[in-house]
Amino acid sequence: MAALAAYRAAAARHRAGGRGTAMVARVRTGSVVGLEGALVEVEVDLAQGLPAFTVVGLPDTAVQEARERVRAAIRHAGFTFPARRITVNLAPAEVRKEGAAFDVPIALGVLAAAGALDLPQSPVLFIGELSLDGALRHTTGVLPLVALARASGIGTVVVPACDAPEAALIEGVAVIGAPTLLSLVQHLTGEAPLSPFTRSITSLLDDQSPVVGPDLQEVRGQEHAKRALEVAAAGGHNLLFSGSPGAGKTLLARCLPGILPPLSPDEALEVTQIYSVAGLLPADEPLVRRRPFRSPHHTVSHAGLVGGGPSPRPGELTLSHRGVLFLDELPEFASHTLETLRQPLEDGVVTISRASGTVTFPARVTLVGAMNPCPCGFAGDPERACTCPDGAIRRYQRRLSGPLLDRIDIHLTVPRVSYHDLAVPTAGADVPPPPPSGEPSISVRTRVIAARARQQLRLAGTGMTCNAELTPAAVRDHCQPDGAAEGLLRTAVQRLHLSARGYHRVLKLSRTIADLAGADAIGAPHVAEALQYRPRIDE
Repeated sequence: MAALAAYRAAAARHRAGGRGTAMVARVRTGSVVGLEGALVEVEVDLAQGLPAFTVVGLPDTAVQEARERVRAAIRHAGFTFPARRITVNLAPAEVRKEGAAFDVPIALGVLAAAGALDLPQSPVLFIGELSLDGALRHTTGVLPLVALARASGIGTVVVPACDAPEAALIEGVAVIGAPTLLSLVQHLTGEAPLSPFTRSITSLLDDQSPVVGPDLQEVRGQEHAKRALEVAAAGGHNLLFSGSPGAGKTLLARCLPGILPPLSPDEALEVTQIYSVAGLLPADEPLVRRRPFRSPHHTVSHAGLVGGGPSPRPGELTLSHRGVLFLDELPEFASHTLETLRQPLEDGVVTISRASGTVTFPARVTLVGAMNPCPCGFAGDPERACTCPDGAIRRYQRRLSGPLLDRIDIHLTVPRVSYHDLAVPTAGADVPPPPPSGEPSISVRTRVIAARARQQLRLAGTGMTCNAELTPAAVRDHCQPDGAAEGLLRTAVQRLHLSARGYHRVLKLSRTIADLAGADAIGAPHVAEALQYRPRIDE
């Protein structure tokens, strides 16, 4: 083959050039820092001396191990690995390099320095992990690196063939998917060019399958709770269910994704970038097309919930971005872990600081919590007596601090479901038929989408997407109540002792209820319903 012949001729020239012969090859690649990409230049120097292979530039263990993968991949591609003193520098040196995405640029740098190929003159970003036989394997974090290439004016990106559908989600960049190292070399030498991979994000979002999960029709009774779910979905509000075991709190929470509006193209790219970095993208689905629903166990660690670690990684909070974070048995979570949610729920971001730097993860979520009113679960239950002492009940409820509860817009007690709601009568049974099971999720979702459309039209150009994200200034501009509603609010502030945050949250919730009703102004009925969702602590 032409590439191998060129390599052998170049190797012969190097051998004839004497002991002082050396050259440096430079290849562009990138490294993921948090959720963003950072440009990295791979410099490869081949010099005379005892054979050695050194990688410098703050590499982690995975990058150090690239030496053996590159050596084997080059041999299996049909080339002879240079028996030279090889030094690889990853610049800038102060940025820590992690992962296996540097395999392909290091291998190309070695081959270019040995004369096997000429690197393209136009800027190209190379990403990919190598297997020992020379195949290019799936690499995490491809999407933010391709976005980095576009922002840096790099017009072409080379990725593993299996990652090309993901990389092509970023428009304005030519994506080349290479299956093997040899095919990539043949592409660069012009012997067998590879065609760019194209994919439309709009077509992927249009091809959405029905939302997987329970339908609201499956929930018997609980009409008040269903209404609260609709309001939470329409405005992106946080929600807390409290009630006896078996009342349907978990089932209700799992119905929420089915009534949320679909992801916009920008939101889908945001979520997909997070899942790309976390390595959670399915192999057959390069774009996250449904809003996330995450439900971590109450034993989750602080870093697992909000993110962290020596090299900060996104936690469950960030993995729920633009979706739902469901915390079942909320008081069973460690108190210090729950308290870390306070700032992200307010600001929509998580900032993690380490000695090596600071990273910021998005965390714009709808929090849904579920809890029992006491350790045994039956405090206030009309049919079963609570066995907990008063002190135990107070200690249990105090596991949730006032500031955390104040960041939850909708507080609702879920009552026990009656036999009349549950029973499905058989033929001839002397049991009255149960009431209609209610609307299906698709009907509720239609109203939610219409309410969100009103909000997006109102908030166009502000960077906010729903009422839950309104700033105090935006509340002042968009949540003005009429005369009757203002009088009701004044009374509520005095009698319920609402904090400034609580007052603003009632206004935002009232604005969402008005949007569901198609009303331009916030009226007294909207404020009255919003006040029903206040927690008992304010009474």
